[in-house]
Amino acid sequence: MNESFWSEVGVGRCGKFYRDGRFLFALVLGMAVWGVAWFVAPRFFARLPYRDFMLMASLILWQPVLEELLFRGVIQGQVAWQTWGKTRHFGMSSANLLTSVLFALMHLVYHAPLWAIEVFAPSLVFGYFRDRYQSVWPGLALHVFYNAGYFLIGAMFYEGWGYT
Repeated sequence: MNESFWSEVGVGRCGKFYRDGRFLFALVLGMAVWGVAWFVAPRFFARLPYRDFMLMASLILWQPVLEELLFRGVIQGQVAWQTWGKTRHFGMSSANLLTSVLFALMHLVYHAPLWAIEVFAPSLVFGYFRDRYQSVWPGLALHVFYNAGYFLIGAMFYEGWGYT
C-alpha cells in the first residue's frame, strides 16, 4: 500500500498531540466522568473479570484500534474529502458528526440504546482530534484510555471489593 493511502486513513505522521492542552483536557475530562459515575451510578461500570487477560486486552486495546481505523480512519477520512464533509456545525465537521452517528448506531448491535447514545459524545471527541491532526493517533490514544478506565475501574470495583 502506498503512503498516500496510509495518510488518507490517518495513520501517517502526527504532531505532538500529547502536548496539546485540548488533548490533556480530554484526558482529565475522562477521569472526571469516571469519578462522577463512580459516585452517582457505580453499576454503570462494566462487570468483567479482570483476570481474563485476553478479554481485557480486546476491550481495552484491540477494539479501540479496529474501531478507530474503521470509523475515524476510513469513514471520517473519506467523508472529509467531500465538500459537504468539511462543513462545520457547532464546531464539528460534518464528517465527524456523521461518523459519530454511525459509531453510536454500531453500538446498538451489542448494547442497550442508552449505552449507544452515551458513546456519541466520546466519539465526537475522537473525531475532533482526527480533524485537528489529520490523524487517528490522538483519538486512538483517548479511546484506549477511556476504555481502560471504564473496564479496569469496573473490574476493580466488582472483583476487588466484592460489590454484588
